Amino acid sequence: MRNLSIILLLATMGCQIEKTEQPYVSGKNVIFILSDDHRYDFMGFMGKVPFLQTPNMDRMAADGAHLQNAFVSTSLCSPSRASILTGQYAHHHRVIDNQSMVPDSVTFFPQYLQKAGYQTGYVGKWHMGEHHDNPRKGFDYWASFKGQGAYYNPSMNVNGTREEYSDSSYITDVLTKYAFDFLENREENKPFFLYLSHKSVHSEFLPAPRHRNQYAKESPAYPKTMYPPGHEKSTLGEEVYNYEDLPDWVKAQRDSWHGVDQMYHGAIDFDDFYKNYCETLLALDESIGQVLDYLEKEGLMENTIVFYMGDNGFSFGEHGLIDKRQAYEESMRVPLLILAKGEIEEGMKVDEVVQNIDIAPSILEMAGLPTPDNMDGSSFNQLLLDEQVNWKDTIFYEYYWERPFPQTPTVHAVRTSKFKYIRYHGIWDINELYDIEKDPLEMNNLIRDPSYKEISIDLRKSLFNWLKETDGMDMPIVPDRGRRFDHRYINTY
Repeated sequence: MRNLSIILLLATMGCQIEKTEQPYVSGKNVIFILSDDHRYDFMGFMGKVPFLQTPNMDRMAADGAHLQNAFVSTSLCSPSRASILTGQYAHHHRVIDNQSMVPDSVTFFPQYLQKAGYQTGYVGKWHMGEHHDNPRKGFDYWASFKGQGAYYNPSMNVNGTREEYSDSSYITDVLTKYAFDFLENREENKPFFLYLSHKSVHSEFLPAPRHRNQYAKESPAYPKTMYPPGHEKSTLGEEVYNYEDLPDWVKAQRDSWHGVDQMYHGAIDFDDFYKNYCETLLALDESIGQVLDYLEKEGLMENTIVFYMGDNGFSFGEHGLIDKRQAYEESMRVPLLILAKGEIEEGMKVDEVVQNIDIAPSILEMAGLPTPDNMDGSSFNQLLLDEQVNWKDTIFYEYYWERPFPQTPTVHAVRTSKFKYIRYHGIWDINELYDIEKDPLEMNNLIRDPSYKEISIDLRKSLFNWLKETDGMDMPIVPDRGRRFDHRYINTY
């Protein structure tokens, strides 16, 4: 990797790059494409869903690198997106739910790019503070919407001006149009950074009109843990599912907004939900392809690094759950593809664990900039060079209880390449320990097994050491808002 190798060499030598308003011409152009609720294995080349076709994600994996063990530090939209932009854990940047505003004191990594002479653009979902879509610091170009936005006929804030859409305009297509607007009107003598932040495939899933019913005749494969042993719909066969040691809160959540027995209060069928998700992915994949085609056509591909990532995963029936928030693999694991033509080895597979907090340091280093001291993440660029590097084997996870969705408790977890330990705070329930290497579907909770006692103790100790070392021992609390709408206690306060 020619240019990237030189930049990384400067960084490893301890070179401090002076921040200037002039263009830093050695920096690479970067496009970071983010999706919403896209789990790690719902891409065509993964083979998880036989009928799902994602030719452009497949193209990125074939022509670039697939980081196979990418995770988020919080599996929820706003906290994860804040972690990407700041390189910090949620307890550090304090965006702990989907209503939290980003503190004014927080610095976003594109601000450093701006100071180095980059022209920066933000297109799409922001969702850190629900109430406005005004331009945010760090970006020269801005096209966004309030909160979750809408799949059809969106209302956009474009550089401070309101633009309304009609005639069934589809959000993914609209955002892609603004991405091209930024690219086509950039100053060609400056490097650029584009953050294309899609709404897709956030629930509730609505595909583009051209993709409706494309998978209507297909059938989803139910996960092994969707139903308890002995259930009439169980697909376990001869496999053993230790349902007895599944936490009680998980069992209870089956009959909730985020459970397969009462999903969205019974408003939608599971099979339709699953197929709508796959159909909604299609426009997102097309958008990726359009961006790649534009770079090829304009001769920009050789000097541009393209990322594709999900902001969190999504469960489809695992342990009887839908949605995210929990620390199971389907929730906290995300797709991460990186394409750098002629620089990253084609078809590269990176096995090491990386997280959303590592994105900011990695992009800054690609631009020739150091990692700020207040970032919790580290650059993984040496992994892309396929070099031997002393890289972490352990990642940490946190999720804080939310009043709107009280069925999921506060969760802390630590995951290594072999084990995962999950701890629940404030409820009387069982913790979890899984041998991920032997039990990737997390079917056998080992927390009661005496032969794994020392592993549980060591992982719990590392979890609390992490919290202590990163100032995460205090529990963030936010005020209750509005009436309750969970179906057991709806309309109470």
